[in-house]
Amino acid sequence: MSVRNLRRKKSPERGTGAAPDASDPVEGTAPDVDAELGTDMTAVTNDIVINPLDRALAERATLIQLCMYAMDRARSAGVVARLSEGLRGIGVSALQPDGTRFDPAHHEAGGTTPTDNPALHGMIAETEVLGFADRDRVLRAPVVTVYQLRAQCNTFR
Repeated sequence: MSVRNLRRKKSPERGTGAAPDASDPVEGTAPDVDAELGTDMTAVTNDIVINPLDRALAERATLIQLCMYAMDRARSAGVVARLSEGLRGIGVSALQPDGTRFDPAHHEAGGTTPTDNPALHGMIAETEVLGFADRDRVLRAPVVTVYQLRAQCNTFR
């Protein structure tokens, strides 16, 4: 649009043909709401403005929870491997502490299995439910089965 084709705004306050001032919208453009209100508007509704980084982090956490849920229910080793690989790519690792010493601060005991080998007593026999950590922060502790000496197993019955 050329300058010649602009119409001058007719206003009773300014008379006929007065040139528009800087706050008047040019014909064919949307009015500047912020300028009309004289405020710095970050939202035109009463919705809470969410920081894009906070939103992305919340969405990431939701997707991680969804992947954990899917891994718990996956029947295919290939699907589990692919989900695990994808999570590792963003810093989330599956915790499967089989063969390590049971530590109640890091593991949840789901049960015990008897052993006659004193060296295995207190060691994790298997992981029942995978745990997950997002870098150094544990999202879910693994649920494990712990070896217990057969003699001690009989005393608890």
